[in-house]
Amino acid sequence: MTDILHIPEVAGLNVKRQVVRIPPEMDVPLSSRVRQLIDSPEFRRLQQISQLGLVSLVYPAANHTRFEHSLGVYRTALLYLQQLAHDERFAEIITPADAELLIVAALLHDLGHWPFCHPIEDLRLTNVPQHEMFANSFLLEGEIADCLRDDWQINPRDVVALLSEKPRNKKTQVLQSILSGPIDVDKMDYLRRDSLHAGVPYGMNFDQQRLVGSLCLNQAGTGLALTNKGKTAAEMMVFARYVMFSEVYWHHAVRSATAMFQRAFYMLHDQLDLDSLFRQVELPMVASMRAAAGNGPARDLLFGLFGPVRRVYKRLLEYSFVESPEFYDLIARRPYAWLERLSAELANRLSTTMTRRIAPHEILIDAPPIKLEVQFNIEIFTPKLDQYRMLGQVSPMVETLAKRQFDDYVKKVRVFAHPAIIDDLRKIKNLEELLADAIEAID
Repeated sequence: MTDILHIPEVAGLNVKRQVVRIPPEMDVPLSSRVRQLIDSPEFRRLQQISQLGLVSLVYPAANHTRFEHSLGVYRTALLYLQQLAHDERFAEIITPADAELLIVAALLHDLGHWPFCHPIEDLRLTNVPQHEMFANSFLLEGEIADCLRDDWQINPRDVVALLSEKPRNKKTQVLQSILSGPIDVDKMDYLRRDSLHAGVPYGMNFDQQRLVGSLCLNQAGTGLALTNKGKTAAEMMVFARYVMFSEVYWHHAVRSATAMFQRAFYMLHDQLDLDSLFRQVELPMVASMRAAAGNGPARDLLFGLFGPVRRVYKRLLEYSFVESPEFYDLIARRPYAWLERLSAELANRLSTTMTRRIAPHEILIDAPPIKLEVQFNIEIFTPKLDQYRMLGQVSPMVETLAKRQFDDYVKKVRVFAHPAIIDDLRKIKNLEELLADAIEAID
């Protein structure tokens, strides 16, 4: 227990001498070896990659960066270690060297992110790597790799394995559950940070201190759990995550902008040197895409997002799992190439109905992607009864959100149209019939 608490960065939580301040009024401990990592070119690039990308078109202050978020996740990992060091089962499994590996992995977890990473990954294109794998070139060579070896006595390949490979034993299962799981250090930071910068209260309305103070290991000793004292805080975090997805991440205008960017990238990706593109920061990447677009249709989409005048597509149709299951089931979680064909087929049918040409890129279809969100269902330990039960079993409030599929309730199928034609399209009385015919035509 004492050894983990004496790790310089963990001990720095209480010293407050060498710190950097990030919102909201957080002091992040900075040892000399942490400074070496965050001052490297590979890490500094995160200062020019926004955390939420296109969300700032709807929430103007949501322009915080991956750099700030990474510091927040690192600090949260230190809080987790400070608490778990007092757990006998955790201390038996996790050595101080393991804890230091966790610290650097938390700090560097987003190193492979490029601008607008998640919308591009959701396209599932064969020539686009997962950002976890893209991080390998940053981790295995250059200043970061040297710092890991010289200052931390950590093999860079061990960081790569922890961040991107399947766990090999109970030790790595525990560490990975802290980095990526129902109550991981990433979610603990981004919910509050994104909510703060977006200017909404939804992601801040859970008791982070109570959650951290309730951390323990699950019954199998393979991942995180909470004592029953953290049950209410866990319920509030489940609901915070649900509302943040509903009102921020999947806000209809945010998804319109996302659909515009995705279509532009889909049209251009064969013309782009993706390895070079993904190493760029935000403004140069957008400039590269606009140059590749020339005077083609992708130009109009990118101009509406990044030009001098904001011109985001408007909702034409919207379907949810609850209210419109028939259309939702037909369109949700389809490959992006299928969605692109559907939008083109629908544009053709709308062109015939309106007796004027509607270009394929003027109709966009946005739907829940194939990859599902991590479900929030975690074990709750009641010491007096020596009993572990799943959160969904002891909390009727989160039964649906924690146990049933989260994505079906926050992510909707939407058809967007260019602002110049939206009013005329809304006058068409048989829109849903045309959409159904288009689906039948391409299936």
